[in-house]
Amino acid sequence: MKRLILTSIAAMALAGQALAADVSGKLVLYTSQPNKDAQATVDAFKAKYPDVEVEWIRDGTTKVMAKLRAEFEAGAPQPDVLLIADMVTMEGLKAEGRLMAYEGADITAYDPAIMDKDKTYFSTKLITSGIMYNTNAPMKPTSYSDLLKPDAKDKLAMPSPLTSGAATIHMAALTGNPELGWDYYEGLAEQGANPKGGNGGTYKAIAGGEKLYGFVVDFLPIRNKLEGAPVEFVFPAEGVSAVTEPVAILSTAKNPDAAKAFVDFLISEDGQKLAAGQGYLAAHPAIDPPKGFPPRDQIKLMPFDPAAALADDKENKMKFTEIFGG
Repeated sequence: MKRLILTSIAAMALAGQALAADVSGKLVLYTSQPNKDAQATVDAFKAKYPDVEVEWIRDGTTKVMAKLRAEFEAGAPQPDVLLIADMVTMEGLKAEGRLMAYEGADITAYDPAIMDKDKTYFSTKLITSGIMYNTNAPMKPTSYSDLLKPDAKDKLAMPSPLTSGAATIHMAALTGNPELGWDYYEGLAEQGANPKGGNGGTYKAIAGGEKLYGFVVDFLPIRNKLEGAPVEFVFPAEGVSAVTEPVAILSTAKNPDAAKAFVDFLISEDGQKLAAGQGYLAAHPAIDPPKGFPPRDQIKLMPFDPAAALADDKENKMKFTEIFGG
């Protein structure tokens, strides 16, 4: 029996090698990953699939989508595969029939809440948004409600949902929480919060002491704290929101075999270890968090429905503009 099992394993390994050998040609990737991470991801994929030539274009998700929209209008979408910030954008593409379902993708190890049930997109990591504060601040917040206390008056910074996808999802998650809701955002406005720009500007304002508290994505303060920055990231008692950097194959992909191999690689344990090595919280629950993060079972994710967030997106942003003035 042992010999039979070993023979079967060897046969499966050879089949896998043959499958890898069969994947070849040009793969076009549009991604919002930082340049360094995008290059490392492509390099690791090519090490596994050396016969695939990867052409990749990197920009923020908003600009990537603007480029892709122009290509749709011209009837000539270029990418085979997308690796961008958030599930809401993927839901929009899915609703338009722009994504290819990949039934063979193995997502059995993952939380179903972060994967599309129709297998048209697949989350690759968790980039959470919670509270950041400057360690010289008098108050050490532990919950969102702490930011409504007098200590935080006129000392708040936060990215705008009008320019940041992560901030859009954070707003949808918090305003959808019955204990917070829009009353909470109105309270932030009364505290003098003036949301603008993206997470990078918010981080700099708090780390530099211009402001003392705010919302930001996790990896900025966690990485920089390890380098000595006077910052702390808090996973609040109510939970954190998360963008999940999903990967998806376009329905117009010219090389679907290579695109499927790319998806398989990103959601494999090797791909997930790569994400953790880049300093991100892997989507795979068995992969240890990077240094500076708490154990996975201590991170509470707030409920989030990307389809509902897409449906409510315009109304949410109008409400936000009414409160903060755009």
